[in-house]
Amino acid sequence: MPLDPIDYQQIKMALRDCLEEEGLIGETALGPRWSGGTMVLQPANPDLKAKEVPIDIFFKKIVMLRDRLRVLEGKVNAHPALGDAEKVDLQQYVTRCQGSLTTFNVLFKDKADYFSGESQGRRRQD
Repeated sequence: MPLDPIDYQQIKMALRDCLEEEGLIGETALGPRWSGGTMVLQPANPDLKAKEVPIDIFFKKIVMLRDRLRVLEGKVNAHPALGDAEKVDLQQYVTRCQGSLTTFNVLFKDKADYFSGESQGRRRQD
């Protein structure tokens, strides 16, 4: 029996997932000016206590969200049961989520790690 054609994007995505799960690929760096800093959420009501969160912890959560959106994007694009129109529809939601998170790009050291309002496929030519 002939083998199915190999989808380069699926192989690339699977390899990236494995490397990430094993912690073998790069760490996303926090911008140096934020390292050791604190994020303060101050309620409008002065009688209520402010919430302080170490920026390093907040940043790790933002990076996890970004990485999970990338994995979701890849799974949508590679899903065999979805038609092209369904993939495009779901991809637009992922793209909008990434675009909504661009405010947090100020925390990243490297621009290559930024959130973008564009899909991965449109940003890079593989």
